[in-house]
Amino acid sequence: MLGLRRDRLLTLLLLGALLSADLYFHLWPQVRLQLRPRRGQGGCSCPDSAGDPSAPPLDSAAATASRPSEAAHNFSQVQPGERSDEPGGRSTGRQGLPSKLQSLFAHPLYRALEEPSLQGPEDTLLSSREALRYYLRKVARWNRRHKTYREKLNQTSPEAPLQFQHEASWVQFQLGINRHGLYSRSSPTINKLLHDMRHFPTISADYSQDEKALLGVCDCTQIVKPSGVHLKLVLRFQDFGKAMFKPMRQQREEETPEDYFYFIDFQRHNAEIAAFHLDRILDFRRVPPTVGRLLNVTKEILEVTKNEILQSVFFVSPASNVCFFAKCPYMCKTEYAVCGNPHLLEGSLSAFLPSLNLAPRLSVPSPWIRSYSLAGKEEWEVNPLYCDSVKQTYPYNSSNRLLNIIDMAIFDFLIGNMDRHHYEMFTKFGDDGFLIHLDNARGFGRHSHDELSILSPLSQCCMIKKKTLLHLQLLAHPDYRLSDVMRESLQEDQLSPVLTEPHLLALDRRLQIILKTVEGCIGIHGEQNVVATEPSELLAPNSDQVDLAS
Repeated sequence: MLGLRRDRLLTLLLLGALLSADLYFHLWPQVRLQLRPRRGQGGCSCPDSAGDPSAPPLDSAAATASRPSEAAHNFSQVQPGERSDEPGGRSTGRQGLPSKLQSLFAHPLYRALEEPSLQGPEDTLLSSREALRYYLRKVARWNRRHKTYREKLNQTSPEAPLQFQHEASWVQFQLGINRHGLYSRSSPTINKLLHDMRHFPTISADYSQDEKALLGVCDCTQIVKPSGVHLKLVLRFQDFGKAMFKPMRQQREEETPEDYFYFIDFQRHNAEIAAFHLDRILDFRRVPPTVGRLLNVTKEILEVTKNEILQSVFFVSPASNVCFFAKCPYMCKTEYAVCGNPHLLEGSLSAFLPSLNLAPRLSVPSPWIRSYSLAGKEEWEVNPLYCDSVKQTYPYNSSNRLLNIIDMAIFDFLIGNMDRHHYEMFTKFGDDGFLIHLDNARGFGRHSHDELSILSPLSQCCMIKKKTLLHLQLLAHPDYRLSDVMRESLQEDQLSPVLTEPHLLALDRRLQIILKTVEGCIGIHGEQNVVATEPSELLAPNSDQVDLAS
């Protein structure tokens, strides 16, 4: 009888311990988020919905975001008298003022027809029929592998196979890529895609393809740099869409130390988010859609991954936070891990571009590539006439490739990104195709410093697209001030505030530097020799070019 009572006591103690652990690790993080004081417009609109997509929204803004039909708007389609989150409502910015962002997208510059006009299938990246067949095969293959994996684990509970949905936002995004950009101004797909990446449950998690390119051998030059600050994962959602997840590694208020080299800098998740918004404001549309999200690293990564290596790098820190790190031969160290709080971790999610099997891409070293050594310098850093030789080199001597590189340099200067060693473009669109602005996580590191060398393509070549210049001049106008429209655009993200105020104000300062650089070029060479309206213009070498970066 005494032994029976002891067994009952042990059973009750065990059940009590399990209940306590469940309350602490699963329920308490959600309760703590709901008890957190709510912020103003700059605060997070619905922080708990990322950890639990089924959780009720905290406020009306989050409630709107949880309704795809209302969230899937496009700024360029919204009239100035409408709100982006409440159809028919008044559009207001900070302190009840009219929305500068929607006024910007209603400006004629953002409604002008793009040249050249799209004529047919040759101007669209993907063949719809071929792409849908490819996606169907991928879904069928995933279902077979998932079934085999479940059988291996002796999981006998019935589970419906994944169904391919051609109307899924990620499918429509990929089918909508054309010669002008990754998405069109009038497409409602992008905000629907952002909503889905923010709220859809994950069904798998894995390391990126970088370390798998060597047949399973970990490629540490891509996955985790010698500084131990590079880590990214591929997440797949319930609609079979994929996104690249970059976790938070640095607080927003922290600046990159001035003694750091650009190639060992942190990869910042908020830089990826802000870069997408800036790219859309500049009307480039060359950054893949990116959104912030709070992930439950236990439920949405560890419990859905089939990668045993990824499973093995999870651990609980002394502070009872769930952490994980990159698995590499010489960098398996817990001090380089990222940790939840205790489970929730914020990061950026960038939509995947179409598979290389469907849409091959060309990766080209930038003519203004930096020296990735401690003391070396490239020719462009010491030769102010460097652009003359670039203009005589294929393909920069006959297409708008050089003008596109200058666009990219302007974009990188605004965000402070020195790490643009290569650029990518879709091979289908040929030499005149747009450059894809990938990997922007090393931007927004130092708001107090303007790195003028990033502008070298502009200052050395003294040429710029007329369309780009007109957009920059518009964003310098008080009614459309760049920092104001960026602040308003970023407020829609779940991780708002994405940028601190000094970073926003730095955008205005850098914009003025760009415009003064162009003004200096025009003063020396004349407007007709600086502002290009056609791709073939301004490509004749000019030995009188002057490097204005100094």
